[in-house]
Amino acid sequence: MWFVFALLSAVFAALTSILAKVGISGVNSNLATAIRTVVVLAMSWGMVFLTHAQQGLTEISRRSWLFLILSGLATGASWLCYYRALQMGDASKVVPVDKLSVVITLVLAFVLLKEPFTAKSLVGAALIAAGTLVMVL
Repeated sequence: MWFVFALLSAVFAALTSILAKVGISGVNSNLATAIRTVVVLAMSWGMVFLTHAQQGLTEISRRSWLFLILSGLATGASWLCYYRALQMGDASKVVPVDKLSVVITLVLAFVLLKEPFTAKSLVGAALIAAGTLVMVL
């Protein structure tokens, strides 16, 4: 089931890029990111209340709070940079560079989370990196 959600995530991310590129025309990239964030915030909290997940709020540990906040800050920084890049460059070039996050994630997962880095992972990461270079040059 995780694969279905991951695939849907990719489809929505692709739509995000195209819709953002069209919508950001003539709009300050920071303002555009803020508008997007308000929509995401409303949608997220809507899902929390729709699924009655708000009861779990008091059960979150301090450690989880810390890492969720840090993740939120990283997300915000990513979105601000992404929207600025989209405003300045072609979506067909910005998006592949953004997807280098896959390679960076593999490396960080190996170093920080001690997840296995196999020959298959190495080949996949190299192909993603090479594909990115081909697409942007």
